[in-house]
Amino acid sequence: MTLTIPGFDHVRLPGTDGVELAAAVGGSGSPVVLLHGFPQTHLMWRHVAERLAGEHTVICPDLRGYGASDKPAATGPEVYSKRTMAADVVALAAALGHERFALAGHDRGALVAFRAGLDHPETLTHLGILDVVPTLDMWDVLQGVRAAVGYHLFLMAQPPGLPETMIANSADAYFGSFLDTWAADPAALPEPVRAEYLRASAAAVPSIVADYRASAGIDITHDQADRDAGSQLAMPVTVVQQDWGAQLGYDAAAVWRAWAPDLDHRLTGAGHFMAEEAPDEIAGAIRDLLRR
Repeated sequence: MTLTIPGFDHVRLPGTDGVELAAAVGGSGSPVVLLHGFPQTHLMWRHVAERLAGEHTVICPDLRGYGASDKPAATGPEVYSKRTMAADVVALAAALGHERFALAGHDRGALVAFRAGLDHPETLTHLGILDVVPTLDMWDVLQGVRAAVGYHLFLMAQPPGLPETMIANSADAYFGSFLDTWAADPAALPEPVRAEYLRASAAAVPSIVADYRASAGIDITHDQADRDAGSQLAMPVTVVQQDWGAQLGYDAAAVWRAWAPDLDHRLTGAGHFMAEEAPDEIAGAIRDLLRR
């Protein structure tokens, strides 16, 4: 049984290219779409979504390739490009009657949100980013032995075949290792939730790998084109992240400011799964963003 956000409706709505996305929808008011990260589903937003639902219509989809959403075969690099995944989100919101909305994403969902902000500036009113830097910058800051923290990025960047086989043969150990090591507060991922993430991830190995593989190829191409064109995010942006700049030796705020002139950059003491570990903090950051 798929776990979802208590009190929210669970629906299936069209994305692009015939792909359907599963989503939890609740609350009322101006729309906010929340995108999950790896190795998770929309369930990661359960605490934040409940906090925001008194003021906003909150829409929490599973990204294509994840959770209960469709998992099309990666017949080409564009199938899991962040451009395509961002277009899914815009189509899903439109199917619910929202031509403009605020968008926040965590981890992989934050990369989708970043691409949506560049590709659909007329659609996004506000943009929230949790614990990433843009794909192009991510590869630049992973240098030397410090890059070991991102070993999975390099594994899933390999050509089709080997990474899928290796991960599928040890799915619980592989996906569970991220849940265990990236959480500063393991109690924030209670056993039923952890089990749901492991179940959903094990059922989506090819599409998860395809998502990551796109970030070692076509997503870089798209980011580089925007950098070369001088493109920037036109809407107010809030970034909340761990102090990766200090750990990896770069100025995280400066990286983001190059893309986002209207930037509120915040550091958190929570672990990577901050929406679950510190929901009051994250809900507060989103509320502050929406007031700008």
